[in-house]
Amino acid sequence: MAFEGLSERLQKTFSKLRGKGKVTEADVREMMREVRLALLEADVNFDVTKTFIKTVRERAVGSEVLESLTPAQQVIKIVNEELTKVMGTTAVALNNAPKIPTIIMMVGLQGAGKTTSAGKLVHYLQTEQKARPLLIAADVYRPAAIEQLQTIGQQLQVPVYDEGTQVDPVTIVEHGLTQAREQKNDYVLIDTAGRLEIDTQLMDELRRIKDLAQPNEILLVVDSMTGQAATHVAEGFNEQLDITGVILTKLDGDTRGGAALSIRAVTGKPIKFIGSGEKLAALEVFHPDRMANRILGMGDMMTLIEKAEKDYDAQQAETLTRKMQENSFDFNDFVDQLQQVQKMGPMDEIMKMIPGMANNPALKNAQMDPQDLEHLKAIVYSMTLQERQEPDLLNPSRRRRIAAGAGRPIVEVNRMIKQFKQMQTMMQKMSKGNLNGMEQMMGNGISGKLGKMAMGSMVRRTKKRKKKRLKKVKRFKS
Repeated sequence: MAFEGLSERLQKTFSKLRGKGKVTEADVREMMREVRLALLEADVNFDVTKTFIKTVRERAVGSEVLESLTPAQQVIKIVNEELTKVMGTTAVALNNAPKIPTIIMMVGLQGAGKTTSAGKLVHYLQTEQKARPLLIAADVYRPAAIEQLQTIGQQLQVPVYDEGTQVDPVTIVEHGLTQAREQKNDYVLIDTAGRLEIDTQLMDELRRIKDLAQPNEILLVVDSMTGQAATHVAEGFNEQLDITGVILTKLDGDTRGGAALSIRAVTGKPIKFIGSGEKLAALEVFHPDRMANRILGMGDMMTLIEKAEKDYDAQQAETLTRKMQENSFDFNDFVDQLQQVQKMGPMDEIMKMIPGMANNPALKNAQMDPQDLEHLKAIVYSMTLQERQEPDLLNPSRRRRIAAGAGRPIVEVNRMIKQFKQMQTMMQKMSKGNLNGMEQMMGNGISGKLGKMAMGSMVRRTKKRKKKRLKKVKRFKS
């Protein structure tokens, strides 16, 4: 998970300030030493780290603690603001041409994910703007690069212009742009060649494509897992091509996150998108303020709401609202909700977007296992239509019949019914506007009722817990 190590280290550092009535210069110095080590361990650029620490220290020592905040909260607020500034303050939109087509040139080293990112960006444009893009295959060197782009084009039902591997890339781009103008495509994405490292031949070719195409955007695709090397790559491409923005890929596999905290400060160019997954839908607009909140364990409700709006079926949501008001939430709705949540992504990532949830130990390595969801569905589908609609009918004999029909242990059936009743109770509280009840479930009881309901049998147990359980079984048998 992105920033996992940095986030844990920073939150541990700030926890030492809690309960202090006053923050002294000595406290700030000690905290800044820990923050500096945390940033360097996260592979943040040294100069960026040095400037960041200096700014935060000056503000923390010179600022008065707000009456409504504790000293620890005030320091965290300062760190949050400075993290946001380092990453760019606000999200930066794509540069659109005054008239179609808007031309986007994708550049970067081999293996950074240019071709996949081009596909993800096409999917984003189709989803958000109902765009009609054209892809141009200008990478004639990497084996199967054209075939990969064609496969992506087929998946997205988007045309891909190519002339094979024997034609000069600049000529291919020229002809592709002519076709885009004739077919009234509103976006053109040029997938250019990469190298294992920046060299003269690569840059010469990219400059020739730039001079011909006059792109509105030159997006550098950078692998976040390469750490400070990503910053050096960004510097090199920016010097040669004057890039307009960055797409940071593989952020879900980078526990450090140093590239995200360094690139904007070093190049002056914004990170416009982040990729966090293999699916073509796994591309997000980069919001510096939201990312700073995630790093500091403060959640990211705006992104969570946007994901819910995007992934949730509007008609189903309206039906659920009505059922909540009528207090008629049943097992069919239970399964539907689990499937809707699964669409939004890994459970641990979703839960950590909720304020106060990021530090919950119960969420450590939590994942929603698709196989477990299938088991839950098998249990529900083994019920009669009346039993699904009237859960109170499920006495012990009916539960045994359901377990046999689903091929699952009776204890699993009982656990699922308990989870359902907990979700039903939560829905009742929501429908009545019972904020106190919701606060209790979301706060104090999250590792209990709601935590178990959210994860339960769907959450894959950690290897450590499995080993402990196996040891207990062996001891019992012996």
